[in-house]
Amino acid sequence: MQLQPAIFEQHAIRRAYDEVTETWLFSVIDIVQVLTQSADYQTARKYWKVLKGRLDKEGSQLVTNCYQLKMTAEDGKQRLTDVATAETLLRLVQSVPSPKAEPIKLWLAKVGYERMQEMADPALSLDRARATWQKHGRSEKWIQQRMTGQETRNKLTDYWANHDIKAGEEYAILSNIIHQEWAEVDVKAHKAMKGLKSHNLRDHMSEAELIFTALAELSTRQIAESVEATGMDENKAAAKTGGGIAKKARLELEGKTGKRVVSGENYLPPGKKQLSKEK
Repeated sequence: MQLQPAIFEQHAIRRAYDEVTETWLFSVIDIVQVLTQSADYQTARKYWKVLKGRLDKEGSQLVTNCYQLKMTAEDGKQRLTDVATAETLLRLVQSVPSPKAEPIKLWLAKVGYERMQEMADPALSLDRARATWQKHGRSEKWIQQRMTGQETRNKLTDYWANHDIKAGEEYAILSNIIHQEWAEVDVKAHKAMKGLKSHNLRDHMSEAELIFTALAELSTRQIAESVEATGMDENKAAAKTGGGIAKKARLELEGKTGKRVVSGENYLPPGKKQLSKEK
């Protein structure tokens, strides 16, 4: 998950980007605080607790569609908080009488509209990503490899979506299997190695790491297609085999160069790099 607050009329709305489902998840309490114009977080939290209880009794799916993620609270600590997609929140807004209802619905709709624009024209998403990477000092060679890898990833998730794999947790499970196979460390361990928390692992990969990730995902998709893998069991098998192919290539390269492909190098700013090493 990438954590990145958004601003609505000078209110900081905590949100996280789910890289697997490619959706923004917003803090429900932050939205409720804006709607109720509460003076503090605790008042909004109590309002949401009562509203959630009422909606739950009514059998509303809104509560079911909320998740919990750790986000930075007022005291600076990471605490679990309810989050929901823009689509869910648009329905939730209707349950809270508020003069801010229409403005925040328009704001949430704008977030969704930008995503729809990108889905209709993927070049918009790529242009924004390229501009961000350039701003952060990535080389054109690295950017091209990152974009090629993302295209490979998208083709794999498209296959999963059409073969009984649910976006979200099941995507994450299969992705982790692929990563574990080729890199011999899982995604969480690889991020820890690089000193990353809420950052996108791929944005901090070396060119070689990006190439082997793409090879593993390309191999997985082509193997899955060859046997028409459907459902988790069959796609887990394809993920292990695909990741294994990239592992063999990695080991051969490492044997020739004497240099490890999987590393702790990252693109964090100097101050954060030092902090990561100290931890």
